[in-house]
Amino acid sequence: MFEDRTEAGRVLADKLAAYTGRADVVVLALPRGGVPVGFEVARSLGVPLDVCSVRKLGVPGHEELAMGAIAGHGTRVVNQAVVEQLGIPEPAIDAVAAAEQQELERREGAYRDQLPRPEVGGKVVILVDDGLATGSSMRAAVAAIRQQEPARVVVAVPAGHESVCQELERDADQVICASTPEPFVAVGQAYRNFEQTTDEEVRGLLHAAGAAGAAGDEPPTAGPTGVGPGTGVGTAGTGTTTAPADTGDLDGTPKDATGQADAQAPRSRP
Repeated sequence: MFEDRTEAGRVLADKLAAYTGRADVVVLALPRGGVPVGFEVARSLGVPLDVCSVRKLGVPGHEELAMGAIAGHGTRVVNQAVVEQLGIPEPAIDAVAAAEQQELERREGAYRDQLPRPEVGGKVVILVDDGLATGSSMRAAVAAIRQQEPARVVVAVPAGHESVCQELERDADQVICASTPEPFVAVGQAYRNFEQTTDEEVRGLLHAAGAAGAAGDEPPTAGPTGVGPGTGVGTAGTGTTTAPADTGDLDGTPKDATGQADAQAPRSRP
């Protein structure tokens, strides 16, 4: 179990050490919870940090359950299994997507302010979130980034449902899940402190990373320091890494709870 997102980011950075100091690498974090994790990864690797704005499409009346997600460039990913099981009509999906599109645009403006968008064409893009449950948001992020023709897309998270990590290998070139708690109930179970990240924190971390990068300095640490070593231990940059995590406590707010079946631990695509 991770103390918080800061510690989780440091553990994840160790697994991405092969990308350290490379000019062709950029870290894109999924707001909001993925940004403190991504900040630590970018700081440790010495590469730029930015956001890949994604909005979950929650089931009407059960918004914590994802039926899909949207991202930039008009990208929409729908979880057909959830939609068909619950009998959600297309107009209902469209209505939720329209509302979330407005929120996506609002947050994009609030986070970025005057910061320029990163160039990802021909680069290695590391997409970071604080965890994977249904995977809908990350799939939307990968699809949106693919449209900008990166050289390689890497998905990296501190914790994830084992089968979701495996399924994402169909979309990404490399998937790194630092831990796969069993049974997997929600992302929050991998953290002792899973407080909600605010818009102000996201904006502050982006500006801190940008200012440090422009000055050639190492940015400050994100938030409170975690105590003790992280739970994920593996070989850096060698594919999907899975390490057991403490599942005794279910601290924090549930995020995209999933009831998917267990699957064999995934491996990196060549």
